[in-house]
Amino acid sequence: MSAPVFLAPPGSLDDVAPGGTYTLEGAEARHAGVVQRRAAGERVDVVDCAGVRLECTVAAVGGEGVRLDVVDVVREPAPDVSLVLVQALAKGDRDELAIEAATEVGVDAVLPWQAERSVVVWRGDRAAKSRARWLGTVRAAAKQSRRARVPDVGLAVDGRALAARVAATVAAGGVALVLHEEASAPLADTPLPTAGEPGAPAPEVLVVVGPEGGISPAELGALRDAGAVAVRLGPHVLRTSTAGPVALAMLAQRLGRWG
Repeated sequence: MSAPVFLAPPGSLDDVAPGGTYTLEGAEARHAGVVQRRAAGERVDVVDCAGVRLECTVAAVGGEGVRLDVVDVVREPAPDVSLVLVQALAKGDRDELAIEAATEVGVDAVLPWQAERSVVVWRGDRAAKSRARWLGTVRAAAKQSRRARVPDVGLAVDGRALAARVAATVAAGGVALVLHEEASAPLADTPLPTAGEPGAPAPEVLVVVGPEGGISPAELGALRDAGAVAVRLGPHVLRTSTAGPVALAMLAQRLGRWG
């Protein structure tokens, strides 16, 4: 069985070396020592949410936290091509189900989209609270799936801002794929970007998923004008909570992440 994962702030593990020690504190220490009842000698991993992983054994559990002996330090490289889920806001927590599964599949970033037909509206205090809930969802899903990188959750965008993001992505060598039931091009055959030059930002694959009522013709037209391509997953129409994760799984396989 793989070792459980606990989270540390980005950059906080940079100076830790094999043979040293690290102490889990705060909520993560309570999760390890009180909730999971980890004991001395057990294997655990600590990740900094940005690719650094400490492979550890528990040395002691106490009021000061959980002291760990560091066996090894693994630095996992960022992906050559970044997968970004543009998830339309949806009712009944279907959008949160989507980003949870997408994180487990391997998405690199999530962008909330206030689509024309979204029943849910993020505005004012609700926007901040809802985004905080999405952040908590992806963090929990990253721990569950033992990931060293936690996906970024962007600020919610409207249709105009999304079209601008699509245009910028395509101009930088990426692609934007709009999942649409009436599309003729299959996702499985859509060309994908390749890795950029060393040191350059990774090209993006944006996967755009509409709300329960679908993407409006005006939205689809604007996204196409910005350079997006409408694609279909297969013969069935999937819910907004499942379409993104299924598409991301197919893309992860094509990009060699699941080899």
